[in-house]
Amino acid sequence: MSSGPVIIAGAGHAGFQLAASLRQAGFGERIALINDEGHLPYQRPPLSKAYLKGTGGPDSLVFRPDKFYRDQNVDLIVDRVASIDRDARKAALASASSLDYGHLVLATGARNRLLDIPNANLEAVRYLRTLDESEALRHLIAPDKRVVVIGAGFIGLEFAATARAKGMEVDVVELGVRVMARAVTAEISEFFQGRHTAAGIRIHLGVQVTSIEADGARITGVSLSDGRHLAADLVVVGVGVLPNVELAAEAGLPVASGIIVDEHLLTADPNISAIGDCALYASPRFGGSLRLESVQNATDQARCVAARLTGDAKAYDGLPWFWSDQGPDKLQIAGLTTGYDRVVLRGDREKGAFSAFCYKDGQLVGIESVNRAGDHMFGRRLLGAHGSITPEQAADTGFDLKSALT
Repeated sequence: MSSGPVIIAGAGHAGFQLAASLRQAGFGERIALINDEGHLPYQRPPLSKAYLKGTGGPDSLVFRPDKFYRDQNVDLIVDRVASIDRDARKAALASASSLDYGHLVLATGARNRLLDIPNANLEAVRYLRTLDESEALRHLIAPDKRVVVIGAGFIGLEFAATARAKGMEVDVVELGVRVMARAVTAEISEFFQGRHTAAGIRIHLGVQVTSIEADGARITGVSLSDGRHLAADLVVVGVGVLPNVELAAEAGLPVASGIIVDEHLLTADPNISAIGDCALYASPRFGGSLRLESVQNATDQARCVAARLTGDAKAYDGLPWFWSDQGPDKLQIAGLTTGYDRVVLRGDREKGAFSAFCYKDGQLVGIESVNRAGDHMFGRRLLGAHGSITPEQAADTGFDLKSALT
């Protein structure tokens, strides 16, 4: 049970959920939510999906209206935590004021990994992580314009699908040997590559952009490592993110590929936790350290810390799940499929509705579903309960998945 104010550095999915969950659990002391963007806290997933297509304004993205924070007595402060005095339990803000804390929660998220090639700082080189970035891109998507997307991960392909649907000429450049290679099985990669190619998107694998060509400040194209040139009016970069660990590191807290926390999401300082995209946590479920970038992870970790701070401490054991909307297709993933050694397909790949059941040493570790929401929900329930079915059962469409949940 925490005493004293709770200060939350970061107002993304993790920070917002923590403030809301603390109040739901009856926490009665001060909560200050430090928001370093000039918008009410908002959802990020639509930024590369529905919002980019032009549906709704910024208000459609906010978690709650301004009234919520007043009613819940949450101090929403537009500022940034600049440094931490752990001995005095003070968080200094960029505006030069400071806040006392009983417990500090670092929900500092991640930032775009930036390109380091010639002309990467030109106006028409864009990224897509924040509302302002998505808003700017909405106005740059125009029929017959040419865009090169660097990176064939979720964000890159989501943007590419939207841009193509709006009439742009789209090239996607990916250093890896297949699209979404770090996230999904080869079977899912192959399906989505086929769908994007059929939609008129040109995908270039195994090459990288070595420079951006320009006529003054105007982009004309990109050069590739194999000597080719692609014409472009716009370049959109999606080459991953870097966790924001600097604040923790400067305060003397251990960091690696994230802010290091234990299974309770506590840092080396018992008065400081870290959650969400920035947290590298010890996972009892997976027997190692993980840093995950997902809404599920951010919100579930926030609920876990809120419970601990109000007297109900439990190890974090959330089951990871993810999704990506690309054109008309929805990809949903339950579990972590990295390290799998066997894939069993279920459903109809030709009709674009199938799932890849992924196994490691005979144990189901994850399910990747394309337009099969039922399989996804089954996977979340089964894997969440540490359950499994055999590869033979997964492959047998006559096998009733629900029977494995009883």
